[in-house]
Amino acid sequence: MMTRDQVLAALARHVGPENGQRADLLVAEITGAAPSAADQRRLRRLIAELRAEGHHICAHPETGYFIARDEADLDHTCRFLYERAMCSLSQVAAMKRVSLPDLAGQLRLKL
Repeated sequence: MMTRDQVLAALARHVGPENGQRADLLVAEITGAAPSAADQRRLRRLIAELRAEGHHICAHPETGYFIARDEADLDHTCRFLYERAMCSLSQVAAMKRVSLPDLAGQLRLKL
């Protein structure tokens, strides 16, 4: 089973967007086996945990996963994640037929 330490060790070989690695290839690099869909989901969960701890793991559909080389890399990924989150929240607001600011207010109240 893939561990957080294995993911960090593999990503240490992928610094900067030009060295990014797609999820399936990263799983194969870590496990030495053909990547399954479950393995790729586990990789994504581990990356989310590592990011929550403050590791500068970047990703973009065009580059794959990599460790930020500098603040610009990190900022680019943060903008991408923010825009993706806002898109999801906009969809929720539309489905609930409320404005995004109203939804944000509702979200604040539920904390």
